[in-house]
Amino acid sequence: MAEDEELDLDQEEEGGERIRPFWSGTISFGLVSVPVDLYPATRPKRVALRMLSPDGVPLARRFYDERHDRDIERDEIVRGFEMDDGEMVLVTDAELEALEPDKSRDIDLRRFVPAESLDPRYFNRGYFLAPSGESTKAYRLLAAVMEETKRAGIATFVMRGKEYLVAIFAENGILHAETLRFADELRKPQDVGLPDVRKPKAADVKTYARAIDRLKKQSLAEKELRDAWAERLLKLVERKAKKGEDTVELPEEVEAPADSDVIDLMEVLKRSLQGAKERRSERSASSGRARKSSGRSDAKSGSSGRSAAKKSGAKNDLSALSKEELYERAQELDIPGRSSMSKAQLVRALERAG
Repeated sequence: MAEDEELDLDQEEEGGERIRPFWSGTISFGLVSVPVDLYPATRPKRVALRMLSPDGVPLARRFYDERHDRDIERDEIVRGFEMDDGEMVLVTDAELEALEPDKSRDIDLRRFVPAESLDPRYFNRGYFLAPSGESTKAYRLLAAVMEETKRAGIATFVMRGKEYLVAIFAENGILHAETLRFADELRKPQDVGLPDVRKPKAADVKTYARAIDRLKKQSLAEKELRDAWAERLLKLVERKAKKGEDTVELPEEVEAPADSDVIDLMEVLKRSLQGAKERRSERSASSGRARKSSGRSDAKSGSSGRSAAKKSGAKNDLSALSKEELYERAQELDIPGRSSMSKAQLVRALERAG
């Protein structure tokens, strides 16, 4: 399945309720129809790290046009296919929609093959097929016959505008499916420079056979299928959280402005983070208020002078300012189109406004 589709699945919470199917349809072949629900057979990886700023603010990905030095909104994005010579062929949304297969709720079971004939390298992602509805007779009959004959069914089905190729297996009375990679997705040994196969010496074969025999088991224990790195990471995080070490308070969630202005959103996040910092600094608030009170009159008398100095030097130092600082000034002056301007354009716009 595609990555975005995997993220949309309703997964089971740890110790929570049973998960819900994310697709329902019918296995169809000949005159046989078996209603089924599709469930994910795997869980999302349980340990994930988020990307944050040094102050603990979650980061967002943005699309950036390097040539024109501006951020690109999602509705401006077009898609293209890169040719061997570097030329891009643009493809519209309408053209992509025209290529989509017809919508269907059928799993079209096209043929049966020996289960052992399928190369595991073609397997992509696993799913359970559960009986749908009150009657399970057809489901159990199909599973029993497939298991007895050791056959796997090769089928296609359509979900979210894309057709998938799957292999359906039966085990212990349960049907499960594996989405299949296409033939051109697998590399050949020659592609990665593997050496030619040569017959080894008999003495070497015996040596390796004895070494393998010492480690052989009848089956693979589930306890061996664990992510040791993830377990160490969780212990580290829990230990640091318990000590209050390297922890930050996330700012309250904020909504992006209507025009999805990146700089505006960053300003909101900064203000939110500043509020969180102030709440954590309550212990020193009283002394801070005393210092502010003593210097309030001086600050008031000098504020107008500082403001005037700032304005007088604005024109002369515009080119030395960063793009973010230029944008802040353009925002104060309500200059239209500022979010799509380059640094040079911001400088010129500010000079005209001044």
